[in-house]
Amino acid sequence: MEWGILAVAVIFVVVGYIVLQGTRASMAWRKAASGGDVDVIRQILEDAIASWRSIKRPKEVAPDVWRGVQSVALVDVAADSAQTGARLGASVSCQVESEYRLLDGRWVEVSSPLQEGFAVTARLADMLLYDVPNLRLDSVRIDVHTTFRDADGTAERACILTTNVRRELAREVDWEEWTPAEIVDAFGGRYRLGERGVALPVDPVEGAAGGESGALRVRLQL
Repeated sequence: MEWGILAVAVIFVVVGYIVLQGTRASMAWRKAASGGDVDVIRQILEDAIASWRSIKRPKEVAPDVWRGVQSVALVDVAADSAQTGARLGASVSCQVESEYRLLDGRWVEVSSPLQEGFAVTARLADMLLYDVPNLRLDSVRIDVHTTFRDADGTAERACILTTNVRRELAREVDWEEWTPAEIVDAFGGRYRLGERGVALPVDPVEGAAGGESGALRVRLQL
């Protein structure tokens, strides 16, 4: 009986020590990140992205949207000094393709790459702002890429949608009720449409440094 009580006490102490060490490590990471340590910010984001690639798809997320989420890759991180503390930012890139369904024996496009891009951007914006442990990003640029083919059939990926997601704007977003397109529009997502409404390549860097969020949409007449 006495040995059993001793064993339980030892286990309790060991578990408590492990929890305490984990808490200290988490606080240290959070402090370093909030202070603008870009190496720590990058590691936190890389770990979060790696975990998203391995976890099971949430039931409320469509399979095609989750594929886009799991394709995300970290491009860059930044920390700008300010009187109230460092402002933390990051940029990521992801991939989408059209969604097709078999209808009456024919494969029909039911969702374009741009529509998929809206959905993936909305999901990633939510996850990057609120679901990354020990990190509070102030902004994140999400670039969505898809495949284009030239006349020779050579495939090349290009950006069709770029969105600068800012935390101060996110407070006004109704994540539950708004459509993905409405969420992207609230953040000023930039894209171009051709004559037939097909998304065209955009430069994700162009206009990114401006004071506005770059929400202008350009409809090209081809």
